[in-house]
Amino acid sequence: MLVIALTGGIGSGKTTVSDIFKSKNIPIIDTDIIAREIVEQGKPAYYEIINTFGNEILNKDKNINRQALADIIFLSEKKRIKLEKILHPLIWDKVKLEITSLTNSANKQPPYCIVVVPLLFENPSQSKVVEFDRILVIDTDEETQIKRTKNRDNCNENKVKNIIKNQVSRQTRIDAADDIILNTGDFDALNWKISELHQTYLKLAK
Repeated sequence: MLVIALTGGIGSGKTTVSDIFKSKNIPIIDTDIIAREIVEQGKPAYYEIINTFGNEILNKDKNINRQALADIIFLSEKKRIKLEKILHPLIWDKVKLEITSLTNSANKQPPYCIVVVPLLFENPSQSKVVEFDRILVIDTDEETQIKRTKNRDNCNENKVKNIIKNQVSRQTRIDAADDIILNTGDFDALNWKISELHQTYLKLAK
């Protein structure tokens, strides 16, 4: 089974792309979803994060306010590193567990799986825990990133620009990619590109 990392900058369309692969019966392991699951109430990371950052990051229902936490770590490198030390080992343990489960499945093993890792290049030491066969980069221009993120998150342009500034450059991702999808067209164009790449991965998996 091929293990393919899917990455891209904010607003590049990673979720849309992974959803299309999923519609082709390809297993998707999303590190963002795992990150949300491991900070739910009652989970070990939940208590560790509260002990580290205080009760002010909680909503009224006692769930962690992810946006408040994101704002805190965005302003402090030291606090960001603290959060990563809590989350990353748990995230990657879960990723490895899910890959192993797919590999050892009693049903027919899938030809490949997609692991969505938004910050693949920003956190290289953690992402090296899993050996990827290929890296797929979803690429788009900065203007499109800003427009999509503003519409999706209902935030201002400066905030999006700051996030982009704190991620690796577009060229860094392109240079490291085995495969690139330029996501600047409509959904039909994107779907066609993914269908082509899907066939390529099926051939490589044989």
